[in-house]
Amino acid sequence: MSEAYFPVGPGLGPEENFLSLDDILMSQEKLPSRAEAALPRLAAVLGKGAGAGQGNCLPEGSKLEIPLWLAKGLYDHKRRILSVELPKTYKEGWRTVFSADANVVDLHKMGPYYYGFGFQLLNFDNPENPEIAQTILQTFINRFRRIMDSSQNTYNEDTSTLVARLDELERALFQAGQKGLNDFQCWEKGQASQITASSLVQNYGKRKFTDMDH
Repeated sequence: MSEAYFPVGPGLGPEENFLSLDDILMSQEKLPSRAEAALPRLAAVLGKGAGAGQGNCLPEGSKLEIPLWLAKGLYDHKRRILSVELPKTYKEGWRTVFSADANVVDLHKMGPYYYGFGFQLLNFDNPENPEIAQTILQTFINRFRRIMDSSQNTYNEDTSTLVARLDELERALFQAGQKGLNDFQCWEKGQASQITASSLVQNYGKRKFTDMDH
């Protein structure tokens, strides 16, 4: 009998985990960019018609909307092949909104992978990177307590409206909190023999021991 699929968690920080479905989907998110040099054999791939005599070459100065994985592949810190623009969610205007009250923002509408995609932006040289990193961190801190409090106080209730406003990382945290609450309720009623550690905690422990081995 085949084993059930065991979900793999996303990567940490600016690195993806390509065994994670969430990271694979995140890497497909589009990033506004500009070709700083002619890019051969990419015009047809990106759906950009090249000019006369240019064949399948994407001319310098072309504005693009390309997947994150392709932007990372083309980006070079030493050679200016591609420049990347900040998506509006991470620009100063929205950073101000997040700093005022991050809890009122519908993160899923802004982008289902707000935290993970934001960390990926730090791979590209941008003078605003320190501010972006700080905003992402502070947004997570400000929203974390409310998410976990909600997950612990909504036993057998409809949580669809609340969850709809969360990004994918927050949804995973909410579900972990809900599972912990449900497991505790079952244990308290004598319906479970023992309380086991959360899968998030177990995965963190495995990663920690792996890092120590290296």
